Amino acid sequence: MKKLVYLLTALPVSALAAGPQVTIYNDGFATVKEERTLTLAEGVSEVRVTDMSRQLEPDSVMIREMGADPFGLRILEQSFVNDPLTEGLLLHQLEGQMVRFEEKREDGTIKEHTGKVIRSGYVPGEGMSEQPIIEEDGAVRFSLPGQPVFEGIDAGAFLKPSLVWQLAAQKAGECPIEVAYVTAGMEWEATYNLVMPAEGGDTFDASGWISLQNETGKDFRDAEVKLIAGDVQKVQPAPMRHRREVMFSMGAVAEAMPEERAFDEFHLYTLPRPVVLRNNELKQVEFLRAPGVKGLRYYTYNPMIGTAWRGRGANTDPDYGTTADKKVGVRIEIENREDNGLGVPLPKGRMRLYRTDVDGRREFTGENEIDHLPKNEKLKLDMGSAFDLVGERKRTDFTVDSTAKRISESFEIKLRNRKEKEAVEIRVVEPLYRAANWAIPVCSQEFEKIDSHTIEFRVPVPADGEAVVTYTVNYSW
Repeated sequence: MKKLVYLLTALPVSALAAGPQVTIYNDGFATVKEERTLTLAEGVSEVRVTDMSRQLEPDSVMIREMGADPFGLRILEQSFVNDPLTEGLLLHQLEGQMVRFEEKREDGTIKEHTGKVIRSGYVPGEGMSEQPIIEEDGAVRFSLPGQPVFEGIDAGAFLKPSLVWQLAAQKAGECPIEVAYVTAGMEWEATYNLVMPAEGGDTFDASGWISLQNETGKDFRDAEVKLIAGDVQKVQPAPMRHRREVMFSMGAVAEAMPEERAFDEFHLYTLPRPVVLRNNELKQVEFLRAPGVKGLRYYTYNPMIGTAWRGRGANTDPDYGTTADKKVGVRIEIENREDNGLGVPLPKGRMRLYRTDVDGRREFTGENEIDHLPKNEKLKLDMGSAFDLVGERKRTDFTVDSTAKRISESFEIKLRNRKEKEAVEIRVVEPLYRAANWAIPVCSQEFEKIDSHTIEFRVPVPADGEAVVTYTVNYSW
């Protein structure tokens, strides 16, 4: 049987040089810069650059000569071959020819078949998406009679995704270049852990991990990795969030941490040492370690979340704002300052909270997502609801005078603390949502004006006791 014939055969292939540079963005893509050495002829030659990412964006490819003596290199034409050699592709290329098949029987013996491939069943770009058709001894069957056996592979076969270039050069020789491109299938995210002590106090031990995900179909060995934190504008599909079965690699704890610096309108993190990014691998590297961070943990009752003044006249609907949640939330605030053990830009990611039990073991107590947080800003985390605290809000009076354009509304808020030995303070957040102008002529205790349409009461509640807040608000428009 003759060897397979390819449209592109015996092409010069680029040689790999130093490890690649990979810059990963937290929106599901990366830029890759690799050094290669091309074997060029004077004038126009065809060169194959192999072992590329399967999700490479071909129109993003750029090359740069690295040598001191330039070749005057130009790309005249580029093809991206993203259909590496497989059994199905070989059958597709042998349609109309005779192929030998081996059928393995239940008793372990092998029976050989020889048939003509009428249709392989392989569709380029779609895989084995059709029924194969094999003719054997004048009979036609719509399946393969066994495992196909091929008589060798052509030297020009594409074993990995490749770029094929028509290059123009002013001289012949070995030309070192850097090839750069954008690829999908690579992403990173930050995750954080906050550990609280066993009893009392609001001092946390904070740590952060960078998780790197490679689904490009390519391994990157000894890669110099940079991470861009920020919202980079890019026209692309939604970032991949699925997770196939992956290898898991946990970076060893070391003193060297990623270096952080401002870059354009973003922040850039450089890993301290080269890493191996294998395809389908989830790798983690520690980037933050901050013991003894002081924070503030408090309770908040915000029964009317999502209710606000809409800015259009007055809301006179008597039923609006009468349904309220009873749950009292737990919030943590931490100042991201250097004198608080932090003071570094924190990329967006997931924050987990742990409480140390009396036996010294850490128990998970909640988590939330944080957005990008610049240094010297305040981190605010809502970490679920308190089991032993209950809020109850009801309206006690409501009147509307449409002629005078006035509304009067009164509320009673009860806060119950079922902790047997611990008094607490609960911050009650009340939106004033009826009209632009408001005044509170009567209230049972002082409040703080948070913004133009929100007030907050800070209410002490005794252990195993109850506290009540009442107030009246008058609106006009």
